[in-house]
Amino acid sequence: MPATFADPATPSIPLHVISEDGLKDWSQDQPERIANWIDSQGFTGAIGQAVTLADENGRPSVALAGYGTKATRARGRFHLAAAAAKLPQGTYRIVSGLPEEARSIEALGWLLSAYRFDRYRKQSPLRAALIAPEGVDAPRIEAQVEGEWLTRDLINTPAADMGPPELEQAARDLAQRHDATIEVITGDALLEQNFPMIHAVGRAADRAPRLIDMSWGNAGPKITLVGKGVCFDTGGLDLKPAASMGLMKKDMGGAAAVLGLAHMVMATQIKIQLRVLIPAVENSVAGNAFRPQDILTSRKGLTVEINNTDAEGRLVLADALALADEDGADHIISMATLTGAARVAVGPDLAPYYSDDETFISALENAGRDQADPVWRMPFHTPYEPMIEPGIADLDNAPAGGFAGSITAALFLRRFVSDSRYAHFDIYGWQPKDAPARAKGGAGQATRALLATLATLANQ
Repeated sequence: MPATFADPATPSIPLHVISEDGLKDWSQDQPERIANWIDSQGFTGAIGQAVTLADENGRPSVALAGYGTKATRARGRFHLAAAAAKLPQGTYRIVSGLPEEARSIEALGWLLSAYRFDRYRKQSPLRAALIAPEGVDAPRIEAQVEGEWLTRDLINTPAADMGPPELEQAARDLAQRHDATIEVITGDALLEQNFPMIHAVGRAADRAPRLIDMSWGNAGPKITLVGKGVCFDTGGLDLKPAASMGLMKKDMGGAAAVLGLAHMVMATQIKIQLRVLIPAVENSVAGNAFRPQDILTSRKGLTVEINNTDAEGRLVLADALALADEDGADHIISMATLTGAARVAVGPDLAPYYSDDETFISALENAGRDQADPVWRMPFHTPYEPMIEPGIADLDNAPAGGFAGSITAALFLRRFVSDSRYAHFDIYGWQPKDAPARAKGGAGQATRALLATLATLANQ
């Protein structure tokens, strides 16, 4: 179960958040025995340090958590979470030292640090519970945590247990919980209802491809989220080498992210008309797999030459984007673990995005900073358009040369949106190693920033 804040009436242990430059002043106000104990434990106020003081019965009576310096805090995020894992069992209440502007983020990080993926192996839970700091929006933070929990669980689950049917079930469970409507088009019905590229990519798998379509809300701007749901990507006939296939259970990270974001939106009751579209497929190898040099005709009518069957994500997204555009959405936002080029450009921690909407960009950039959810704008560089035009068809799904791979993928997707404002996120969806509040494994990216952005758009 996702972590929540402790009941404020619970007996609690006072927690002092101590920066390195504030330790001396704090210690001077304490009895000598306390100052000596803290010094003997090697506590300096560095990020990740924690120390407790015991009462006469040997139980923790006071706790300290290191908060580093301004310089060390600038090198990371969720600093309090680094200490939470080192505190003994108990319920803690922050009583001093945490700046008001940092309370929401540090409380969020504390709850996120409780995440454990224990479907296949039980793991030790976080023993330290937290009472929500004064002035924070506890229900909103808990909704963010639960949405992130959902995203992580979906990504972390191996493809044998998280194929298109299971991804559909996750969406159905979410729709039922929030009284949303959901429709799913499966298998050959995709051809009958004109989603030819979703069908082409997924038809070789034993588990049928499908388009998941969920809607919620009846007032406010129309926002459509489109998430890439490639539940496993072998590369198709252009088969990936083993080293590249190892993490391909996470190739549905875009779908996992939009489902987590959808939960956040619905749980916090943001006044928008939300639609979630997820093309859910497996890119597999079989006699009926789509082939290099095939030319596919998309829902929009644009033809696409297949120059690499491993560039399949943009194909399934394209049909879903065309449907979203037909509906007259005010904003369409796609999220996908789309290109290795994005990782080369910005690494695993930043979420690169594409948009030409200055209102959206301003709101998102502010939200990314405020929510400790970093994003980085990339260009829809129109002069690169000829790179995705092969001559024999309208579009090329894998331009030769290897230059600007994330940009050309984004330009490809933009061709399928004509009438709506569009933003595309080329996320990684994976935390390569443990970090405060971010366990190694599946990770949501840009979802908290987008939640705040959608709230801003709803109020305009």
